[in-house]
Amino acid sequence: MRVFVTGASGWIGSAVTDELLAHGYEVVGLARSAESAEALTAKGATAHRGDLDDPDGLASAAASADGVVHLAFKHDFSDYAAAGRTEHAAVRRVLDALRGSDRPFLIASGLASHVTGRPVTEQDVSPHHGPDSMRGGGENLALEYAEHGVRSVALRFAASVHGMSDPGFVAVLTATAKERGAAGYVGDGANRWPAVHRSDAARLVRLALEKAPAGSRVHAVAEEGLPTRDIAAAIGDHLGLHTASVAPEDAEAHFGWMARFIGMDITASAAHTRDLLGWTPTGPTLYADIAAGAYRLPG
Repeated sequence: MRVFVTGASGWIGSAVTDELLAHGYEVVGLARSAESAEALTAKGATAHRGDLDDPDGLASAAASADGVVHLAFKHDFSDYAAAGRTEHAAVRRVLDALRGSDRPFLIASGLASHVTGRPVTEQDVSPHHGPDSMRGGGENLALEYAEHGVRSVALRFAASVHGMSDPGFVAVLTATAKERGAAGYVGDGANRWPAVHRSDAARLVRLALEKAPAGSRVHAVAEEGLPTRDIAAAIGDHLGLHTASVAPEDAEAHFGWMARFIGMDITASAAHTRDLLGWTPTGPTLYADIAAGAYRLPG
């Protein structure tokens, strides 16, 4: 099976590429640079040069594949709305290329929702619609095409997809803690983040490619919700720093762009995903990765 993977050289995408290659798939990976193309080729994948600003090129690569795993996104927090519009246009163009083929289209998404007081489940519909919404409303756009001959599946990743050398949110919090001299959290730090190890996330993507029916939402979540004050404590223990509460009104000054995320309270269940795909996470916990030096800083 020939699979076109966008974001194939990214944090999650590179692990997905490795997982697919290890299970006999032919991988064509989107590469924005010569360095990314060389890395993909060295693994045994085929590089397709391009980016999300070229939806026609993406559609051409998708049309020649047996399935698409769309993991790329322009993480430009200086103009997040424009990034969403780019995402929406690219996703729609690829979906149109797959229309009526019954081929799989898996799209990376998140767990942000209007649900409060309980974990988000796979049955909860994303509140984000249209190009001006979060991530361009890509999840709902993709799932609409389940009625048009595309086996579209939403891959909802935990806030922390962790592992050695993780460049994500926890890495930013670790760097901020070192800079500020304390591992911070907002308010009482009772708000929670879900987490999953990178290897488990990659395996879930492969299983979803193989098994998930059209219109599915699957949750890459191993730990349903870890209090941010406990994440801060784990970071502080690793760095030899104390923890500190940051008042909500001071969060932006302390955390910068991370302020919009660090105060979110998101918990999520993956019970349906585990039953549907036969997926059982086996990787280290987030706290174990922090203690093991996954977020080791220079200097």
